[in-house]
This record gives sequence, structure tokens and C-alpha cells, in this order.
Amino acid sequence: MQLVIGNKNYSSWSMRPWVLMKQLGLPFEEVKLRFDFSPGSPFRQAVARLSPAGQVPVLVDDGGHAVWDSLAIIETLAEADAAVWPAERRARARARSVVAEMHSGFSALRSHCPMNIEARLPEVGARVWAEQAAVRGDVGRIEALFAEALQASGGPFLFGSFSAADAMYAPVCMRFVSYALPVSGLTLAYMQRIAAAPGVAAWIADALAEADFFGEDEPYRTARTPHGLSTPHTPHTPHTLAVPGTPETPPG
Repeated sequence: MQLVIGNKNYSSWSMRPWVLMKQLGLPFEEVKLRFDFSPGSPFRQAVARLSPAGQVPVLVDDGGHAVWDSLAIIETLAEADAAVWPAERRARARARSVVAEMHSGFSALRSHCPMNIEARLPEVGARVWAEQAAVRGDVGRIEALFAEALQASGGPFLFGSFSAADAMYAPVCMRFVSYALPVSGLTLAYMQRIAAAPGVAAWIADALAEADFFGEDEPYRTARTPHGLSTPHTPHTPHTLAVPGTPETPPG
């Protein structure tokens, strides 16, 4: 089985099924295609051969059958591994609800704060926070969602064990860090647990190692260096996401 993805620093939709499969120990071969959205590019040609949607990620089974869209891939994985979703019926239904909400919503946060794991853009985050009420609304709803799920499950992840819900919101945690958006202590602690989860930590390490710069996903910088609008980069360790003032909590 192959999972076709884009750049790890930028591709939030690729991140979601990848970290889920890694975290659950599902075997797959990674096929990474460097973003290039120009007409006739190798990226466009390769994806078009697999998916009429022309986007990543794409899951290709051993028989060559392709499934595209992160949520469709997650549901396909769930047919083979029940651990994708919570075991209890009501928790499973709620997890599907919050995953669908992520899949179709939070457009302001996604638009104004595109995923960029390597970057540190606190000044951009402060400006977006001050100027974009819709972003503040998105973050407020996400924080309420996190709090409700963690209170009901007892943690350490949204529904107890790591599930599709955590994989879907992992890129949100990346955004919160990159743009230094103001969030509660409960959210900060959850972000640390997400970053420490082996599947997510592996993705972060790979994203930092890419040393690639894709201008179409960089509305706030001109280069992957401190000479753009970003502040100087603080190195990560492979297993943690640096959230100031919050102790790292080991994953459960």
C-alpha cells in the first residue's frame, strides 16, 4: 500500500492520514511529490495519473486502486483497523462529528494561518489575531471542542487513545505554534502530547529536514531563513514541539 503525499512542511491534508498510519503501525510506502502547481508540472502529472481530483494525499492499495481525500482515506483505513475510531459507540460518533467539522470548517484559520511547521511567525499571528475576528472564532471553537473531548475521555488524546480525531487536528496544533496564537493551558498541554506522539514527531522531523521553500504556501515570507518576516528559528528536538511555558507531557 502506498500513500502519496506533498511537502511535509506545508501539506496539512497529507499529514493527517500519514501520522494516523504511523501512529497505529499500519504498513505503507510513502511516495512524496514536491509541490509544483504550474501547468504540466511533474507534480500535476503524477497526481493526475492517480486521482481525477488532482490533489494529495492519495492512498493506493496493492492492486492499484486509488482513494483520494483525507477523510475518505481515513474511513478506508478504518475498514482494516478498528483503532482508527474510538471503540465506544457514542465516542465514535462524536469523533466522526469533530473530524467532519475539521474537514469542512475553520476556513479562516486555514486561510490566514497556512501550515508551515518550520516557520516561527509570532508577529504575523498577532496581527491576524487582532484583525481577523473569524480566526478568533475558529480558535475559540477548536478550544471548546478540545476541552469537551478531553474532559469526557480523560485524555491523553481527544478520545483517550490516539485516533483519527487527533490526526485531523494535528496540523491545527502546528499552526497554533507557528503563529503563536493565544490558547489555554489545557490546549497547550494537548499540543505537547500531540507533538510527542511518535507518528507526529516523525512527521515534524521530516518537515524540518526538507530544506525546501514553496512560495505559493508562503504568504508571509520570501525565503526559508530568518531574513524573511519570520523570527529566528528555534531548533526542535525530534520528539517535541516547543510550546513556551508548558511542560512536555508524555503520550499515553
